[in-house]
Amino acid sequence: MRTRGGATSYSGLTTTVRYRLLGPVVLLVDGQPVDSGEPRRRALLAALLADPGQVVPSDVLVERLWDDSPPSDARGALRAHVTRVRKVLGAVHAAGMSPRLVHSNGGYLLDVDPDLIDLFRFRRFAATAREPDCPEERRAGLLREALAQWHGVPLAGMRGSWAACMRDGWEEERLDATVAWADAELRVGNPGEVLGPLTRMVSEHPRAESLIAALMRVLRAAGRPADALEHYARARARLAEELGTDPGPELQALHREILRGEPAVPTSPVSTVGSSRPSAGVPVAEAVAGAVVVRPAQLPADLAVFVGRKSQLATMEALLGGASTAVAIVAVSGTAGVGKTALAVHWAHRFAHLFPDGQIYVDLRGFDGSQSALSTAEVARGLLDALQVPAERIPAALESQLGLYRSLVAGKRVLILLDNARDSGQVRRLLPGTRTALVVVTSRDLLTGLVVDGGAHSIVLDPMTGCEARELLADRLGADRVDADPAAAENVIAFCAGLPLALGIIAARAQQTGFPLVQVVAELIEMGDRLDALDSIDPSGRIRAAFSWSYAALTPAAARLFRLLGLNHGCEIGTRAAASLAAVRLPQARKMLTELAGISLLRERAPGRYVCHDLVLTYATELAGTHVPARERDAAVKRLLDHYLHTGYAADRLLHPARDAIPIPLEPPSVGTCPEQFSDRQAALAWLDAEKRPLLAAVGRAAGLGWHRRTWQLAWVLDTFLNRQVGSSDRLDVWREGLRAAEHLGEPVAEAYTHRAIASVSTLLGDYEEAHRHFTEALDLYGRLDNLAGQAQTHHNIGFLWDCLDQPDRALDHVRRAQELFRAASHRWGEAESLNAAGWCEIRLGRHREALTHCLRAQGLHQHLGNMDGEAHTWDTIGFARHHLGQQHSAILSYARAIDLFRELGDRFHEAKTLVRLGDAHHAAEESQAARDAWQQALNILTGLPVREVDPVRVRLRKLDEPAAPPPPEPPPLG
Repeated sequence: MRTRGGATSYSGLTTTVRYRLLGPVVLLVDGQPVDSGEPRRRALLAALLADPGQVVPSDVLVERLWDDSPPSDARGALRAHVTRVRKVLGAVHAAGMSPRLVHSNGGYLLDVDPDLIDLFRFRRFAATAREPDCPEERRAGLLREALAQWHGVPLAGMRGSWAACMRDGWEEERLDATVAWADAELRVGNPGEVLGPLTRMVSEHPRAESLIAALMRVLRAAGRPADALEHYARARARLAEELGTDPGPELQALHREILRGEPAVPTSPVSTVGSSRPSAGVPVAEAVAGAVVVRPAQLPADLAVFVGRKSQLATMEALLGGASTAVAIVAVSGTAGVGKTALAVHWAHRFAHLFPDGQIYVDLRGFDGSQSALSTAEVARGLLDALQVPAERIPAALESQLGLYRSLVAGKRVLILLDNARDSGQVRRLLPGTRTALVVVTSRDLLTGLVVDGGAHSIVLDPMTGCEARELLADRLGADRVDADPAAAENVIAFCAGLPLALGIIAARAQQTGFPLVQVVAELIEMGDRLDALDSIDPSGRIRAAFSWSYAALTPAAARLFRLLGLNHGCEIGTRAAASLAAVRLPQARKMLTELAGISLLRERAPGRYVCHDLVLTYATELAGTHVPARERDAAVKRLLDHYLHTGYAADRLLHPARDAIPIPLEPPSVGTCPEQFSDRQAALAWLDAEKRPLLAAVGRAAGLGWHRRTWQLAWVLDTFLNRQVGSSDRLDVWREGLRAAEHLGEPVAEAYTHRAIASVSTLLGDYEEAHRHFTEALDLYGRLDNLAGQAQTHHNIGFLWDCLDQPDRALDHVRRAQELFRAASHRWGEAESLNAAGWCEIRLGRHREALTHCLRAQGLHQHLGNMDGEAHTWDTIGFARHHLGQQHSAILSYARAIDLFRELGDRFHEAKTLVRLGDAHHAAEESQAARDAWQQALNILTGLPVREVDPVRVRLRKLDEPAAPPPPEPPPLG
C-alpha cells in the first residue's frame, strides 16, 4: 500500500478523496460527490474541516450547528452526528487511511491534511503568490489556480450565523485574490484573460469598489476606456442611491486618470496580492482633492506566535456574522496578567481586514498604578486625533466632541479596542452609535453594566489550561527543551498556576540564562514566596504591581475582606463562610464579594461560591501577614473554622439522625460567626458536597494551628458524609489527624472512637492488619471505660472485617457479641444494625430463611426508630437473602428499595454495591439487558477504586458479551 496526500494505492488502484467548502459542502471520491448524510451531518463535517488538525470545543460545534436553538441534549446529539460522520469517512477513505476524528480536551479534532480541503488549497496558492520574489508569470498562474478552487457560494445551503460569518470572510478573501489576479495578469500583458471572470465578480458584488477599480484598469488596458467610465458611472449612481455617498478616493482618482487619458501604471505586486485593502498596523493614505486622509491603524504589535484561547477566539469570531442593528461590543475580563490584552490584540490583527475604515486603540489606564485613569475628555480628544480631525475643527464642549466622533465613524467599518478599562462607566460614553463598528473592551472589571445595558458579549478569561501553558512554554523555549524534562515543565506550570504573565517571566529567565528547566524550578522553589521569586526574575515587579493596582481600587471594606481571604489557604469560599470570616452580616458580605469578583480578584465559580487564582491568593496572604494584626488573624480563622464546624454538625444531624451524639460536645461558635441551618436532608447534603474541599482544608488548618478540639470535632462531623462517598482515602487522612488531636486532648473516649474509625476505613481499603491493630486498641480503651455501646460497635465492625476475610462464622461470633452488648446498653438502633449483620452472616453460611427472619425484625426496628441508613442496608440484605432463595422478582424489588434510599442519603458507595447485586438478580432471572444496565451503573460509580472493588464488575460485564457455549453434539442414532 502506498499513500500520498489524499490518494491511496492498492495494487495499482488509486482512490483520491477531496473536501469542498467553497461551494456546497461536498465530499469527493475520484472527483465524484459522495453522500455524506443529512444537512446537519454535512454542517458538522464543514465545522470540523474549517479547523483541520485543531480541537474544536464541543460548545463551539454546538453553536456552529444549531446557533441559538440547540436541542435539549445538544452534546448527545453532537456525539451521534460525530459517530455517523466518522463512519462516512471510514467508508470513503481506503482501509486504514481514514483521518482521525477523535474527542480531545473537551472538543473534537479532525486530523486531516489541509491540502485535501479546497479552502486551504486556495489559501496556499494565494500565500505563495504573495511572496515578493515570486516571478510574475508564476504569480498569475498561482492566483488563477487559487480561484479555480471556488465552485459557488461557500457553504451553500448551510444556515446559521457561523456559516454566514465564514461565508462573508471567505468571500472577502476571494475578492482580494481576484483583484490581485487581475493586477498580475495586467503586469504580464494578459488583460483579456481576466476580463470575463472579473465582470462576473463585479455583477455579484456591485458595491465592491476594489473589484470595480480592477475591472476599470483591465478595460482601460484592453482599449475600452469608455466601458471603464460606464462602470464608474454605474457604481457612482448605485452608491448615491443606496448609501448616499460618493465613490472612494481610489475610484475617483482612477476615474480622473482615464478622463485625462493617462496610461495604466502597474500596481505593486506585493501590496495587492491577497489584500486589496489596508493592512492592520500600517497607516494608509489616500489622495483626495490634494489632501491626505489617513485611516487609523493603531493596533499594538501582535505576539509573534499566539497560543491557546481557541474557544474564546471562536466566540469572538462568531460575533462578526451577527445581524444586530446595535453596535457590537465584546467585553473581555479577567484577573491581572491573564492575557486579556494579548487576546484582544491578536484577534483584532486577525480580522483587521474586515475593518478597512480603520482600527483605533486606546489604553484607558483603568488599572495602572503609575498613571491615573484617562478621563472621558482625554479619550475623546485622542479619538478625534486618530480620525485626523484638525485642532481648529474640534469643538470645545465634551458632548460636542463625542458627537463629532460618532458622526465620523457612522456607517464606517471601524474596529475600536478600548484596553484596560476601569469599569463600564469609563467606557459607556465612548461607544459609537453605528452597527458597522465593533468595540472590544478589556478590563479586570466584569463590565456588567455594558453586558446588561449595552448588550455586550462577555468573555471571562480564566488562567490557561495545562495544555495551553505547555504550548506557551514550548513556543518560548522550544518544544525539544520542554519535552526533554516534562516534570520540570509541569512544575513551572503549577508554580505559575496558568497565568500567562508569570509563565512569560519564567520562560524569559530560562531563555536568557540557558539553564535547564529543572534548575530554574529549583531556583524558584528555593525562593519560597512565589511573588518574590517572580519579582526577582522580573525587576519591574509586574506581577505584584498588577495585583496591587487592583487592590488599590477596592473600597476599605472589600480590601479588608480580601486581606482576610489570604487566611483561607487556597480553598473556594461561600458567601456565608465569608461573612463569618469577616464577622459581617450576610448582605454586606455579598456586596464585598461582588466587588472583588467585579474586578477579577475573585471568580464566582457557581452562584454564591468564589475562587481565587493561586498567585492572587499569594498576594492576599502576603497582605494578611503584613496588614492584619496576629490577634485579628487568629479571631478570623477561628470564626471560619467554627462556621464549618457548627454548620457541618447541623448537616450531619440531618444526614444520620440515629447516630450517637458527638463524644466531645461543641462549644458555642465564636462571636461574629453565622452558621447555616438546613430545611431538610437534601439541603444538608448539597452543602456538604459543595463544601467538601473547604471542610477537608479546615481539618488540616485546625491541626496545623494546634487547635486539637476543633480538629477532632471536624473529623467527627465529616465522618458520615465521607463514609458514604466513593473511596475512603480522604476519610482515612481526616481520622489520622483526629487521632493525633485525641491523643493531645487526653480524651480516652475520643481516642477509642478514632481507633475504631481508622480500623473501619482500613477494612474498606483492604488493609486488614492495620484494621485489626486499631480495633484491638479501640476494644481495650472502651473496656477500660466500661463503655458497652462502644464495645458493641467495635465488635460489630470486627464482624465486617472477618466477613471481608471470607470467614463468616467468625464474623457471626462478633456480631452476636455486639447484639448482647447493645441490648445491655439499651442501644436500640445498634441492636437493629447487629440483627441485620447477623442476617448477612447467615446468608454467607447458607442459612437463607433464618437470615430473612433476622432482617425482617431489623427492618421493623429501623422503621420504628426512623433510621433510614439502617433501612437501606437491611433492604439490601433482604434482597440478598431472597436472591439466594431463588425469589428473583422479590429480590429485585428489595434491591430497588435499598438503592432509592441510598440515593436519598447520598451514599454512592453502597448504592454501587447494591447495584452489583441487583444485576446478579436480573441475570439469574435471565434479564440480560437489565443486568447489564445495573452493572454498568455500578462500574461508573466505582471506577477509580481499588481493583478488588472494580474487577468483579468488569468480569460480569465481559461474560455477558461472551458467546454462549454450543450445545453438545447429538448422539449418533442406534444401529
